[in-house]
Amino acid sequence: MKKEDLFAKLRANAQEPCDMPDMNIRGIQYADPYKQFVEMTETVGGQVVEARKTDDLNAVIRGIYPDAKTYASNLPFITIAQRNPDTVADAADLNGTDVGILQGEIGVAENACVWIPQTMKEKAVCFISEYLVIILDKQNIVNNMHEAYRRIQMDPRYNFGTFISGPSKTADIEQSLVMGAQAARGVTVLIVE
Repeated sequence: MKKEDLFAKLRANAQEPCDMPDMNIRGIQYADPYKQFVEMTETVGGQVVEARKTDDLNAVIRGIYPDAKTYASNLPFITIAQRNPDTVADAADLNGTDVGILQGEIGVAENACVWIPQTMKEKAVCFISEYLVIILDKQNIVNNMHEAYRRIQMDPRYNFGTFISGPSKTADIEQSLVMGAQAARGVTVLIVE
């Protein structure tokens, strides 16, 4: 078949063009997005801890994970971290991290996802840590993913980010649930107001 014949067949079977649908979707709205976020976080297996901006977040985190020996973070106000994902030679150097401490940018009430932009050299800290603490400003909780995507800004150095919702989990056909199979076994969202 010649190229001209193929194009002729395509033109003969083309449908009437139509306008794109209106993509201004508002999405689900909650009377209290914060309350919904807390409920969803617990539903997906995570926990929420509240703190004030004046609290010593290092002490709060030690209180949540008192048996942890190795903390990793690149946040300048987290002084308990012995490992920094910006200064390790290789991502494998983060192996054995008990608690990874990250800054979340946006919390989503409908599904308890928290947007974590990559602001560190080694993003492995998000996935290799046994437990995660995600620090999130209460004012940055939105109703739904539509609102979240409108607010996402990428760090031009890394151009990567991920949504994290609760601990990693997987289940097989026999319905055996395994926590922490691919990433953290537990996630705490530390809400700061």
